[in-house]
Amino acid sequence: MNLKSLFWGFVRSLSSLSVSIVLLLLISVVSIFGTVIEQDQSMEYYKLNYPENKPFFFFFTWRYILNWHFNHVYSNIWFIVLLLLFFLSLLICTVSRQLPVLKRARQWKFFYNKSSLNKFSSLSTISNESFINFIYILNLKNYYVFHKANAIYAYKGLIGRVAPIFVHFSIIFTLIGSCIGLFGGFFAQEMIPVGEIFHFQNIVRSGYISKYPNNILGKVNNLNISYNQDNSIQQFFSNLSILDNKGNILCNRIISVNSPLKFKGLTFYQTDWQINALRFRIGLNYFCQKSLVKIKNEKTLNMSWFCNLLISQNHQISIVITDLKDTILIYDNSGILITKTHYGLCNVIYGIPIVIQDIMISTGLQVKTDPGLQFTYAGFLILMISIVASYQSYSQIWASSNLGIFYFSGFTNRASLLFEEEISLAYKAYVNLLNIS
Repeated sequence: MNLKSLFWGFVRSLSSLSVSIVLLLLISVVSIFGTVIEQDQSMEYYKLNYPENKPFFFFFTWRYILNWHFNHVYSNIWFIVLLLLFFLSLLICTVSRQLPVLKRARQWKFFYNKSSLNKFSSLSTISNESFINFIYILNLKNYYVFHKANAIYAYKGLIGRVAPIFVHFSIIFTLIGSCIGLFGGFFAQEMIPVGEIFHFQNIVRSGYISKYPNNILGKVNNLNISYNQDNSIQQFFSNLSILDNKGNILCNRIISVNSPLKFKGLTFYQTDWQINALRFRIGLNYFCQKSLVKIKNEKTLNMSWFCNLLISQNHQISIVITDLKDTILIYDNSGILITKTHYGLCNVIYGIPIVIQDIMISTGLQVKTDPGLQFTYAGFLILMISIVASYQSYSQIWASSNLGIFYFSGFTNRASLLFEEEISLAYKAYVNLLNIS
């Protein structure tokens, strides 16, 4: 057997429906594991959450996850091969099977005897023939009618026949968009202090041919948080500016969790925020900075930040921040509240003037680019069109006459009961026209 025979045998087997279903099931199973198992985490994370003494799903330990690359499923070479095979299967099936079916569906098909019409349901017989009346009835029911000799062929709802082809094209476009995004996109995550200028450093995931923009910078101008009545966070907003290499502002916008900034193919998402540190002035000319520890109230699930500050050899105070509403609580060593203050106010504690000058906060940003997004959207649009088109029944009617007897029957690919009712109404209308004439 030569290579040419092997190649065409592989192409024929790849275009079969069973192979496409098997490939789709494999992709679905792998995608499930990629959803359940956290992606792109550190080795310590997998060792902690998937230890060898407690395997996940009976055999998944951190060794299997790392060796089989389940920690980055969607960029794995064997997953890409599965997508490529599925793409080729759909493409070959569309070209070799679906498009010829559409061409055959548009061809005129005439049957000239009763035996040919017996294979269809709802065969009707009338001992009189009137092609003009029957064509008139079919035209009223929006059929495309073709007449040749003593036979009639009519059809409607050809779009319903095209719907499976639309489904194939939608999946093909979606796969093309996914592959373009996989190879040409990147995903970065940054935690940026307010007032700082940043560029892309923490690249979480990038495609093989992706390019990072080196001619733009970002700056977080401000961070604001809105609260509910129970003091829980409602939403947080970042004032973000995009700059060029010379510091000129190209774009400025306030972003939030559900309102990202889109600029030249880049999308900036608001993801998180945190309080980093406090700046103090102790006495007249001593300045210091203290980092804050984040704590969580298990009952209310609210977050707080605190730090300890030694203001003399005998006295230490604890400073607690519960939100960004400009309210600061100061406690002594015994946990007793000393005072409630605000930023910039001078507080004399144990005879020592203390001013909390500023709070240092950071905002979490995710930067993502997906050059194949337009293809993916086009695929979903075609899929929605195909769903609507699939509700349209593709119906065909044949008629012929022999020795003064008129036969007609039909076939539909769905809604058989409605089609039988339509055939029955056409029969009654045809009989009424014959009686009138």
